Amino acid sequence: MAGGAQDNEEEITGINVTPLVDVVLVLLIIFMVTANFIVRETVEVDLPRAANGGETVQGLVNVVLDKDGKLYFDGTEMSEADLSTKVAEQVAKDKDTRAIISADQSLPYGRVMRLIDVVKGQGIAKFALNIEKDVAPAASPAVP
Repeated sequence: MAGGAQDNEEEITGINVTPLVDVVLVLLIIFMVTANFIVRETVEVDLPRAANGGETVQGLVNVVLDKDGKLYFDGTEMSEADLSTKVAEQVAKDKDTRAIISADQSLPYGRVMRLIDVVKGQGIAKFALNIEKDVAPAASPAVP
């Protein structure tokens, strides 16, 4: 019979999942490799705005460490122990107090980390490291 089923054909009794597993493993490897290239912004810079310079933003303190190692809290020079006290007072007034930490780039990394520990140790969970953004040079016109 030309249109009927032939007796020598075999039935498919299972599904071969080997190609599926191969594709899933390749995709998994690709995702694992590319996950390292995803850039996450971890430094949140939240700067205050001032119309005339006389107003201050509630719940925001400025901590500055200059190139000579002098420590300033909202413009007033003080020691590290006094800073700890001032930060604790500020947190007692407002639990949502945030800090902006500025430090000279010539200072040792450990000194800046100690300053961050003082700020975080007194209860300020949100702080920003003040940075100066690099300005990209203007593209020079192509010379024909």
